[in-house]
Amino acid sequence: MTLNEIIHKAVMAGLGIPEKFKEIIDELVKKGELSESQGAKLIKEYTEKICKTGDALNREISEIIKKTLEKMNIPTRDEVEKLNRKISSLSARIKKLEESSGIDKQ
Repeated sequence: MTLNEIIHKAVMAGLGIPEKFKEIIDELVKKGELSESQGAKLIKEYTEKICKTGDALNREISEIIKKTLEKMNIPTRDEVEKLNRKISSLSARIKKLEESSGIDKQ
């Protein structure tokens, strides 16, 4: 579960939206204004819409975080890993050159 998903679920739970919606549907079913199948269908549709909204929210939050990190000039994980690979490669080349030229490391 990503940080965005956790935030989304926390906000939704904090607002009590899923529980309230289910309570309303259950009440309508009890009153006979909706059949159980209609209630179940509404809950399913609501859940699907919330998931789509959550996905859109996740994308927006990710984009905001990405732009913020870019503005702060913080390297991405990929950039750091690329630099680490380059450092390892250069260290190996230096070691090889030192060994072939007889230079002692201090």
